[in-house]
Amino acid sequence: MRHNVAHRKLGRVTEHRIALLRNQAIALLRHERIETTVPKAKELRPFVERLITIAKRAVASGDANGKALHARRLVLAELPDKAVVGKLFETLAPRFAERPGGYTRILRIGFRRGDSAEVAQIELVGSEYNPRAAQEKKAEKEAAKPKTKGVGERLKAAAQRMRGGKKDEGGSKAQAGGQTRGAARKSTTPRKAGGS
Repeated sequence: MRHNVAHRKLGRVTEHRIALLRNQAIALLRHERIETTVPKAKELRPFVERLITIAKRAVASGDANGKALHARRLVLAELPDKAVVGKLFETLAPRFAERPGGYTRILRIGFRRGDSAEVAQIELVGSEYNPRAAQEKKAEKEAAKPKTKGVGERLKAAAQRMRGGKKDEGGSKAQAGGQTRGAARKSTTPRKAGGS
């Protein structure tokens, strides 16, 4: 039985395990979603949620009696990245202000190919991952860009410019009398005498 056994050792000595959790917490708070093994995700969840709770209490209290500064220093003792701590206090803590806990979600996504370890995706609630977001963003960027013409289209446009006329909507060359190209040619070409 596992009485009084609080945490998983993850096959690491204490210093390595703490460094692993800190690095994964920084990555999770920066990117709001990471993939790791299921035991690491289960260990990371309470570590990150405790930090979010500290930041949330500091934001809720405002700056009364220096609680915000004290909370920021508590979090900085665990996460030595000032940019991530700033993001935690400025954007993430206000997002979870009304939520009474459960700031992360663990989703099992299969098994790793190399060692068949079960892999999970841990993400912050409210930042649901869209696997097609990068593709959609790229498609919108492509649609906003003016379409470049191919070689054939450029040659046709150059030929039209050399002829000196613009195409109208019907696709024929506009004439002064409103005639089509064929009718204008028939009226100006002389007929041959004799034959047909």
